[in-house]
Amino acid sequence: MIIYIYLFSWSLAGVFGVDSVKSVSVTEGESVRLNSDLTEIQRDEEIMWKFNNIMIAKLYGKDNTSRFYEDSAGGRFRDRLKLDQTGSLIITNTRTTDTGEYTVSRRSSGIPLNIFNLTVYAPVPVPVISRDSSQNSSSSSSSSSSSSSCLFLCSVVNVSDVTLSWYKGNSLLSSISVSDLSRSLSLHLECLDDFYSCVVNNPIRNQTQHLNTELCQTCSDSVSLIVLICVIVAAAGFLLIVTTVGIFFICRKHRKTDQEVQTGDSEITYAEYTALSSHSNVHLTVKQMFEL
Repeated sequence: MIIYIYLFSWSLAGVFGVDSVKSVSVTEGESVRLNSDLTEIQRDEEIMWKFNNIMIAKLYGKDNTSRFYEDSAGGRFRDRLKLDQTGSLIITNTRTTDTGEYTVSRRSSGIPLNIFNLTVYAPVPVPVISRDSSQNSSSSSSSSSSSSSCLFLCSVVNVSDVTLSWYKGNSLLSSISVSDLSRSLSLHLECLDDFYSCVVNNPIRNQTQHLNTELCQTCSDSVSLIVLICVIVAAAGFLLIVTTVGIFFICRKHRKTDQEVQTGDSEITYAEYTALSSHSNVHLTVKQMFEL
């Protein structure tokens, strides 16, 4: 029963020995210091550091000497660990593979003094903005897109745990995120004016690239020219149609007038012939009367 109570008390101490797990974030290549929160170490004390429950370093209070387990954890910490006189751990030239849980404790009690959740992020690259010619050409035939805007592409390569976003001023327009795997990201933008910026960020760093106002302005000018040309062509086409229709109706009217004139001439000729015929009959009748 006594042994059981002791083990139970030790487990509770292990759980409640620290207030909470401390989150620490750094960028790859930087150094990080994980504090033991001790001011001094007794001569009979040993301070132990573990990474994901694997022993990586010890500090002996008796002679204030350090021991590093170079081959533990796959040898990832070789020549990159230091311990100061208070037992705080310093990791130099951090790598993304250093991400994990770090625990510091006294050997005598086994109670954790501090627990750290360290996250090492890859450096954030500067995003690249370019005109998306493929999308722009394919959408130029659509009546809903390129007539009033231009398409731009913001890209980053070989990134992880980042978010890529387009902003107009301080307003978020669109975003895309990636985690875990290293990959490339790209995000499109329809440019309506020149107040845009592309931002790539992780929880601790960000890089911003502003859209070159000349690119957007040049695109807008070219679109305006295209629109003007289309309007002129449409107006010319409309004028050609109106002219053709007018000429058709004028020709039709002249043809109808000519037909009416020809019909009138025929009627006059017929009337004259009838009159002459009647006049001949009258002379014939008078002549016959005189012969009698």
